[in-house]
This record gives sequence, structure tokens and C-alpha cells, in this order.
Amino acid sequence: MDQETNIVACSDTAALHMVCGKIASGKSSLTARLAAAPRRVLLSEDKWIACLYPDEIHTLSDYMNRTARIRTLLTDHIVSLLTAGTSVVLDFPFNTVGARTWGASLYRAAGCEHRLHYLEVSDEICKSRLKARNLSGEHPFQTSEEQFDQITSYFVPPAHGEGFNLITYDETGKVRY
Repeated sequence: MDQETNIVACSDTAALHMVCGKIASGKSSLTARLAAAPRRVLLSEDKWIACLYPDEIHTLSDYMNRTARIRTLLTDHIVSLLTAGTSVVLDFPFNTVGARTWGASLYRAAGCEHRLHYLEVSDEICKSRLKARNLSGEHPFQTSEEQFDQITSYFVPPAHGEGFNLITYDETGKVRY
């Protein structure tokens, strides 16, 4: 069994899986693999926003407002799933200290295990993937290079002092440490 398979199927107890990485770093691909394990539920921020707020996200402020509503709505539900023994994989960007504080509040309230999966991918690779993703039309949102730069300016890599069980991946998706 390789290192990634061990991480994907690492526990029989409930765990909260969070992802951190820039736009187009591979968060959704990783969360899909993580959620494929038994007794895991995937919740995707992009899908919730696209369904609940179609054509309402035009600025970073619009996004922040809508995602705050979704997080408020889902907090008790996520904690309930975790306390019931179901692992939760959140395809939400835990890219700031504030977002990670919300994630920590979830696993602490549930008293469960957690993992923060950090995709350490360069801006150049993310922009190349973003261009391909935009051309494919398969993602619910189109993000320009300028928007990437604006959003990435708020990105804060996780620090070991934040207290997360951190798993770091390289640009190929392989576990670095």
C-alpha cells in the first residue's frame, strides 16, 4: 500500500478532512479521492455556491458573504455527522487563518480526529491548470489570472504552530511530509 493510499484510508473513526491550496492546486481532485473511502461524506463549497447563489458572485466581497452564510448553515450539520461517526471531507479552501479557525472549531466541537491536507503548488503551475480548467468549461466558475492574483494575495500557508495534523503534498499530488 503506498503512502497516499494509507492517508486516504487511514482510520475507522470519524475524521474531518480539510484542504488548503491555491486555486487550481488540486483541492477538488484530492477531496474526491479522500471521499471515496467508506463512511465519508464530501461537501463542496463550489457546488453549494453554484446552486444557492447562481450568478451572484462577482466580487471577492460577494464570495466572502455567501461562503460565510454556507459555513453558518453547515456548522451544526458537519458536527452532527462527525459525532455520528461519519467522516467529513470539506472541499472548502482552508487558505487563511480565519478559515482554519472555523475548521478547528468543527473538529473540536465533535471531539474527532482531523487532517489538514496542504497542496504546496507554485503560482505558475496553478495558473497553467486554471487556464486549462477555464477552457474545459467543466468547473462552475471561471477565474481570470487577475482574480487568481487578487485571491492568492490573501493566501496564508498553514504553520505547524496552528496545531493541525498536517499532510503536505507536492505539485504532482504526492505526499511530501
